[in-house]
Amino acid sequence: MSEDRVVFLRGDRVILRPLSKSDLPRLLRWINDPEVRYYLESFMPMSETEEEKWLENLDKRKPNDLVLAIETTEGVHIGNMGLHRINWRDRTATTGAMIGEKEYWGKGLGTEAKMLFMDYAFNTLNLRRITSQVLVFNCRSIAYSKKCGYVEEGIFREHIWRNGEYHDLVNLAVFRDGFEKAREEWQKKRKSPAE
Repeated sequence: MSEDRVVFLRGDRVILRPLSKSDLPRLLRWINDPEVRYYLESFMPMSETEEEKWLENLDKRKPNDLVLAIETTEGVHIGNMGLHRINWRDRTATTGAMIGEKEYWGKGLGTEAKMLFMDYAFNTLNLRRITSQVLVFNCRSIAYSKKCGYVEEGIFREHIWRNGEYHDLVNLAVFRDGFEKAREEWQKKRKSPAE
């Protein structure tokens, strides 16, 4: 890894770092990719100017929003992860993530990134409850959220319109103790020999 590389949080296989202007072409490609966008709230085409403006405005949204790039330890930017609507009084927030490089889907890198990010949220920012909302058909996102300690709290029935029909939105949440227990289990599984 290059000595001048920016690293905010470091894991075994991924790092989390601030986004930069050089990330713009990938961000633009991902947000306009129908397969990636299918799992996101975004549904309109995003121009380079709009995406650049979103990127430039990230700093203005702090301290209530924090978005970081997910990068492999080899230096491949594969996605983004955010902590949004941070409520400093109630100590709550919501998370969202996107793995834009599809060849990295299902490889456990999102889970590792989420574990890093949630450790920071609970043990540095001192948050106590984190939520996430996931489309019911996004099985990968639901599975990795549960792996990180989230539990299903409810369903927003027929809440999101996709491909000509309404779909449910799953509301998940995790408290610090649930996360700590899930992280311990996750670490044990990573250290145990493959079956």
